[in-house]
Amino acid sequence: MIETSASRTVVSELEGAPWRKSTYSGSNNGCIEHAALPSGRHAVRDTKDRTLGTHIFAPAPWHAFVTAVRDGSL
Repeated sequence: MIETSASRTVVSELEGAPWRKSTYSGSNNGCIEHAALPSGRHAVRDTKDRTLGTHIFAPAPWHAFVTAVRDGSL
């Protein structure tokens, strides 16, 4: 589930979020950043153009995505 970042709750969670750049980011500027939010949701954004917005994921879909990436099924 992807949630929009329009609600005030999400906006306040994103302010001061602990963003981390992906360790898989290369030198070709194909980078993303991730932040674990206080609500348990996860935020992802494009490092080189943060104005494109942020995708917010509920915990279960986020963990399913991470598991799929790790086990190679995605």
